[in-house]
Amino acid sequence: MKKLYCFDFDGTLTYKDTMFMYLKFYDSIKFRMQFIRHIPLFILLKLKLADTEKVKKSFIGSILKGQTQEKIEKKSKQFFEHHYPKIVRENAMDFINNIDRNNTQSLLVTASLDIWTKPFAEALQMQLVSTRAEFKGGVFTGNFVGKNCNGIEKLMRIKEEINNSKYDKIIAFGDTSGDKQMLKWANEGHYQFFH
Repeated sequence: MKKLYCFDFDGTLTYKDTMFMYLKFYDSIKFRMQFIRHIPLFILLKLKLADTEKVKKSFIGSILKGQTQEKIEKKSKQFFEHHYPKIVRENAMDFINNIDRNNTQSLLVTASLDIWTKPFAEALQMQLVSTRAEFKGGVFTGNFVGKNCNGIEKLMRIKEEINNSKYDKIIAFGDTSGDKQMLKWANEGHYQFFH
C-alpha cells in the first residue's frame, strides 16, 4: 500500500508560528522596529483588507533583504538547534516517528520560507514544499520564487512535487483555512489533529 502524508508545519506540527520566531531570532532589534512599523498592515490583514503575500514579503524583506545566503543559512541552523524538538508537538512527533517508511512519501507543506524550515524537514525526514526565498549572487532579494505556498498554491505545489505518482492513500494534516484545499483533496483530511 503506497501512502502519501502531507503535513502543514506552523501550528499543525509546531506549537507556534515559526516566521515571527525566526525573524526575532535573526535580529531582535530590527524585528521589534519593523514589527511596530508593520502593525497597520497586520491590522489590515486581520480585516482581510490587505494581501497576505505582499504583507509577508514586506515584513520578511524589511529584516532579511540584502543578507547573504551564508549568514541566513547559518542563523537557520542555529534557530533549528535552539528550538528542535521542543517546538514540535509531542504527539505529532510520536506519530511521525511511527510512520512506516516503506512505500511512503512524506511532505512538509508550509507557507513559511524554505530559509528556516529546511532543517526541520530534514530532521523529520520529509521533502519540503514551501514558499521559496529568492537569492541573487548569494544575497536575499526580499522576493519569493513563485507564490506564497498557501491555500490553492499548497495543493498545486504538492501535485507538482509528486508529479503524477499514484498513491493508494493520501493523508493530510492542517490547522487553518490555508490548508482547506489540501485537506479536501486528500483521502483523509485531518484538521487540528494534534491539538
